[in-house]
Amino acid sequence: MRSTILSRTRRWLGASALALMVGIGGVSTAFVMTGQAANAQVQNTAQITVPPVAQPQQGFADLVEAVKPAVVSILVEAEEAGQNVQRRGGQFNFNMPDLPEGHPFRDFFDQFGDRFGGPDGRGQGSEDVPEPRHYMAAGSGFVISADGYVVTNNHVVEDATKVTVVFDDGTEQIAEIVGTDERTDLAVLKIEGQDLPFVNFEAEPSRVGDWVVAVGNPFGLGGTVTVGVISGSGRNIGGSGYGDFLQIDAAVNTGNSGGPAFNANGEVVGVNTAIYSPNGGNVGIAFAIPAATVKTIVGQLIEDGSVTRGYLGVSIQDVTKDIADSVGLPNARGAIVRDAAPDGPAGPAGVRSGDIITQVDGEQIDDALDLSRTIAGKAPDSTVELTIWRDGAETKLPVKLQTLTEQTAPADTQEQPAAPEQPAQSSVGLTLVPNAGGPGGLLIQGVDPESPAAERGFAVGDAILEVDNKPVASVQEFEAAIAAVKQRGLNTALVKASRDGEARFVGLPLGE
Repeated sequence: MRSTILSRTRRWLGASALALMVGIGGVSTAFVMTGQAANAQVQNTAQITVPPVAQPQQGFADLVEAVKPAVVSILVEAEEAGQNVQRRGGQFNFNMPDLPEGHPFRDFFDQFGDRFGGPDGRGQGSEDVPEPRHYMAAGSGFVISADGYVVTNNHVVEDATKVTVVFDDGTEQIAEIVGTDERTDLAVLKIEGQDLPFVNFEAEPSRVGDWVVAVGNPFGLGGTVTVGVISGSGRNIGGSGYGDFLQIDAAVNTGNSGGPAFNANGEVVGVNTAIYSPNGGNVGIAFAIPAATVKTIVGQLIEDGSVTRGYLGVSIQDVTKDIADSVGLPNARGAIVRDAAPDGPAGPAGVRSGDIITQVDGEQIDDALDLSRTIAGKAPDSTVELTIWRDGAETKLPVKLQTLTEQTAPADTQEQPAAPEQPAQSSVGLTLVPNAGGPGGLLIQGVDPESPAAERGFAVGDAILEVDNKPVASVQEFEAAIAAVKQRGLNTALVKASRDGEARFVGLPLGE
């Protein structure tokens, strides 16, 4: 899984023109106080006390010398599906592109195209043959046991036909892939050995600002050491369905993928997996899978060869301030349920669309990703207690989880029905018509550009399914639901809308 923004560090990276800009705005005001007023101000100020800082160590040479024997380079021979070629007379002829008139290569193919089976690479009696593309790749890894278990990234060894582990002293071994997990981008390899050097994971989570030492194989150089600090934690990077990455500023480049990031005690704090870069090179923003996640996933891969995760069976989204205001929730936290699968665990247990899950087994849920990560960490067939905000109050529901299976939801190919005549203007700046023959609800035929509805992203073609968790099939029902929200003293209505077959909740401000 690769992102246009976050580049995995196994291969050479593309030079996408990206920029990350952070602005700080505000107005500064300076003033001077004298006498008693100044003394009072000082006494009322909350003083920040910084703990004494230990003397910095003289470099990390001793640490590197100790851990380096357990850090390995990963050399991969792999193949992936390539372009079709034409097998003709025992020779392979590549399909030629349909070149426009005036293209510099057009005359060449017109003159010699018959040698390639014609201008398009085809010839009489030709046969399509999918020719796989073979390539070499390199990454990093580290040994975690004396008997030869090695941790690296999934994207380093995916499509591999042969994996070779190279130690710092040049010793090589062919490795077996024990198991991989695409969601966390982790993989476990096995090599022969009984008394191999290995490293341990950290016992306590590192903190932002702690030292971090990355060791790996950037650009095939092998045994390269870079130093920095943990810049952030709990990062959610695009293209990952699991989230919770450490951000580090130790230089990480192509080939560092799968390598360890150590703390000052020589313990593994994370596995380097991705960089954020405008040009493919290091800019001081790299991401590592935290040790706590690695230990859990690696343990399952070693024991079972695969990873099992809990499955709740709900589609969810973050709770915005507008959504929280619309349901009377004090804080914009948790995950709101868009839909509950009828054949999943949550639906039969009583979870409904519009419920906001705020806790799992008493642990606070911050957002949708936090809920996904928490449920995925639970064992299948275990029972969890969900704390749910519904109808202005908390309720608790026990749910027995199932096993998460990797599958893609089918696309909604249902055509949008023709709009009925005589659309009606609503009180919130939306022009609505009954959505007969579609998914139900009301179809938006117009949006006042000056209205809060426009500011919240409502657009022509969206369908309004519910208001205040009540289905609406006519403009009259829509207005009645809006009026009921206002009568309860709320200034925001919870609206469930659908776009391209995907439902989503939006908090719609109603004004004074």
